Amino acid sequence: MLLGACTPGGGTGKAIGGPAQAEEPSRVAIPSLGVDSPLMRLGRNGDETVQVPPPEKGMTAGWYRGSAKPGTRGAAVIIGHNATRDGKAVFHDLHKIKEGDVIDVERGDGKVLHFTVTGTEKAAKSAFPTRKVYGETQEKALRLVTCAGDLDADGHPVENLIVYAKLA
Repeated sequence: MLLGACTPGGGTGKAIGGPAQAEEPSRVAIPSLGVDSPLMRLGRNGDETVQVPPPEKGMTAGWYRGSAKPGTRGAAVIIGHNATRDGKAVFHDLHKIKEGDVIDVERGDGKVLHFTVTGTEKAAKSAFPTRKVYGETQEKALRLVTCAGDLDADGHPVENLIVYAKLA
């Protein structure tokens, strides 16, 4: 079961670190929003949900290593927090991104790939578009995922914001 970012209980697993290999992403930048973040590697939690960066790393996004490597066919998925208990996080302003904006992903070998935003979508966590975000695609795609929407009774956002982009 693959779910979106900020899934209740989804952020408790330990993120996988270490330096990025040549074709793995090491940094994400969104010039139009002033975002520039190193990337940690993320896996899955014991309940098969996708890990999110730990709350104390709110200004650091993470690449889900079960997704495509950026620049290869398929969807590379980068997850980041909108906010933490300490305040704004790396993807706090992601709701301001527009179609046509550029997202730069630097790989471990120093090559920078430029992706162009093709659209955004808000989805209820209960209806997260798993196949659309994580599923196979013929294009070289990028997905950014963060929390969005109102808070539930436990204080967790009820939606995810997904940004769709393709290699320019």
